[in-house]
Amino acid sequence: MATYNLTGYNTGPFTLSGIPGLEQYHVWISIPFCFIYMVAIAGNSILLYLIAVEHSLHTPMFFFLSMLAITDLILSTTCIPKTLTIFWLGPQKISFPGCLTQLFFLHYSFVLDSAILLAMAFDRYVAICSPLRYTTILTPKTIAKIAVGISLRSFFVFVPCVFLVNRLPFCKTHIISHTYCEHIGVARLACADISINIWYGFCVPIMTVITDVVLIAISYTLILCAVFRLPSRDARQKALGTCGSHICVIIMFYIPAFFSILAHRFGHNVPRTFHIMFANLYVIIPPALNPIVYGVKTKQIRDKVIILLFPKGSQ
Repeated sequence: MATYNLTGYNTGPFTLSGIPGLEQYHVWISIPFCFIYMVAIAGNSILLYLIAVEHSLHTPMFFFLSMLAITDLILSTTCIPKTLTIFWLGPQKISFPGCLTQLFFLHYSFVLDSAILLAMAFDRYVAICSPLRYTTILTPKTIAKIAVGISLRSFFVFVPCVFLVNRLPFCKTHIISHTYCEHIGVARLACADISINIWYGFCVPIMTVITDVVLIAISYTLILCAVFRLPSRDARQKALGTCGSHICVIIMFYIPAFFSILAHRFGHNVPRTFHIMFANLYVIIPPALNPIVYGVKTKQIRDKVIILLFPKGSQ
């Protein structure tokens, strides 16, 4: 029988049980998680505040950086508050609509983060390779089109997964051995064929992200070629310095992201505990480190943060 009464299966809540095998350490694990989450909230909020109030930061690069900060806040806030509740109070129930909402914003934020990094790479390419045309290429209208375009692309890439999960009958256990709902983890609880979930959930997002990575690599190859043709050593160092923070963020984002995706699809020998712990670190570490990296390596932001936090000493 391939037909199921879907309305009778999808109404019950799921139970998020936490990190399997480490239940007795949940309270201790929550301490660094809570601290890092507070750093992510504070760092990204300060970044957004500075970009909003400082007219000198109203440039395309900092506009895309503000988009990255907002997306990081969505990514971490989608998962970490529920995770901390599990660590402190034990397994927690989540409604089926709540689970769908969480997995959508989790994966949407991931794909959008990747698209924003691509937009930032394009910004650096234009700034370094065509500096005299920078303001004519990246006009406010063009920036708005890029922002809307990457947001819509990310939405349409992942929203089918929500419908693919919503159509599934869940007649087995409703216990999810994780701290948050993610697409394949929820789909594997279904008592039906989930082949389309696995292949769409793996192939479409990863091909989208791989396309972003290839285009970013091309951008930085062209940037490096242009930088090393500059006659002045100081000019080369300044050009490389403007890209340093972006490259650090790219590395922090893509390496753990690809490990998590590939481990989920092919890493059958990866211990479940390690995989879920890594998946939790992935949604909290980059959002916390991104504003720190930009604050340390970007002079405009570093100077504004010093003035904001130490107004008397900066005078």
